[in-house]
Amino acid sequence: MAATGNGSLLGALREVVGPDAVLYDEDELSVYEYDGALDRARPDFVVFPRTAEEVAEIVRVCNRYGVPFVARGAGTGLSGGAIPVRGGVLIVLTRMNRILQADYPNRLAVVEPGVINITVTEEVAPDGYYYAPDPSSQKACTIGGNVAENSGGPHCLAYGVTTNHVLALDIVLPEGTMLHVGGPAPDWPGYDLTGILTGSEGTLAIFTRAWLRLMRQPEAVRTFLAIFDRLDDASETVSDIIAHGIVPAALEMMDKLTIEAVEPAVKAGYPPEAEAVLLIEVEGLREAVDVQSELVRRLCQSHQAREIREAETPEARERLWAGRKGALGALGRLAPNYCLQDGVVPRTKLPWILRRVAEHGQKYGFRIANVFHAGDGNLHPCILFDEREPGAKERVLECAAAILRDCVDAGGSITGEHGVGIEKQNWMPWLFTEADLDAMARLKRCFNPNDLLNPGKVFPTTKSCVELSGDVLEKAEKLGIPLV
Repeated sequence: MAATGNGSLLGALREVVGPDAVLYDEDELSVYEYDGALDRARPDFVVFPRTAEEVAEIVRVCNRYGVPFVARGAGTGLSGGAIPVRGGVLIVLTRMNRILQADYPNRLAVVEPGVINITVTEEVAPDGYYYAPDPSSQKACTIGGNVAENSGGPHCLAYGVTTNHVLALDIVLPEGTMLHVGGPAPDWPGYDLTGILTGSEGTLAIFTRAWLRLMRQPEAVRTFLAIFDRLDDASETVSDIIAHGIVPAALEMMDKLTIEAVEPAVKAGYPPEAEAVLLIEVEGLREAVDVQSELVRRLCQSHQAREIREAETPEARERLWAGRKGALGALGRLAPNYCLQDGVVPRTKLPWILRRVAEHGQKYGFRIANVFHAGDGNLHPCILFDEREPGAKERVLECAAAILRDCVDAGGSITGEHGVGIEKQNWMPWLFTEADLDAMARLKRCFNPNDLLNPGKVFPTTKSCVELSGDVLEKAEKLGIPLV
């Protein structure tokens, strides 16, 4: 855009939100050119609305000037979903951070998009309630971003991901229209627009208010740390627990490399010599929890668990969870950068896929730490590297592609909760036919016909961003799966 055009746009944005709520200095913009993934792109302007009406007016201004715009929360996303790949205006919603209502009789809360995830539970916990979806970044990530990405978390095994807890939304459409979709009653009539929008990765609408389902705190909670000398034993335990009809509230796994990073930083009590640990939590009615806990113990022992520890106090439980939720930050002790993936496989394939992850790490010359939602087969291989090393980023992306290709071959997916964004868009044809992708693209055009809202995301580009290794290409060819 010409300098005069930028100046006119700056003036228009300032009229909407005020001069103190617009950033345009290059140093200030650099803070908003990345999220938790690897890609970077700098916006032309960053604006901070405080109301839904301001969001709608900003969108109208962008349409008037024909510039792209992207909504952003805390920037904790892990697939580049909030990266402004075509520049334009970044609409940061963190100042819209009020909890507007906690309706206990109807078990719901009404919140603005900039509310931090854990704040919802902290607000309602004194009255015996909580909000179930709990991403590991829940102390930083915001509800708007959680809805956009359909975020998961350690406790989503039993209770489902974000879409299972969003009842209704206030939205701004890409041309500036304000709408309300969904409702608090079960099976709300009409098309499930709330379901369509949740997980749409910011490409269909901007959320300005969300009605969230609240849950009662369980009567009893028991948390275990099962310690294993073999990764396969820990993986097989996961499948066996689910096969016996137990669906824990959480069933998490960490491998030796992750423990090596976490324990010195958090001192959670993970034994550094263990090859793997399982963090298992069962909750519900006290009698049922007692029965399930005993069965969990027996199943862990039957798979050669060296030791099974139970958190005897709330403080001990918090310490165990601090290790799990602080794992990604702790990996900075081992390398200056990491590429975090979130492929999914059937639980029975966990031993195989973990061996494959190790093989890929050896082939490409990277250490890979595994910390993940084992109960639902949602892997989180963290490829450790130094981006200052020439060619390292390109090799990391090749390694990531090979891992996710294996996940698809095993009957899984390229993402379980982080979204497609920029990072995985060229791998979508592994899962979907051209007709599938066209149907989704046509839906997007219904909401976003001018492609000004968060352009360049989710759907494949004409050229792959990585050069796939020969073995991956060969495997795909045998399966008859087209690669972009």
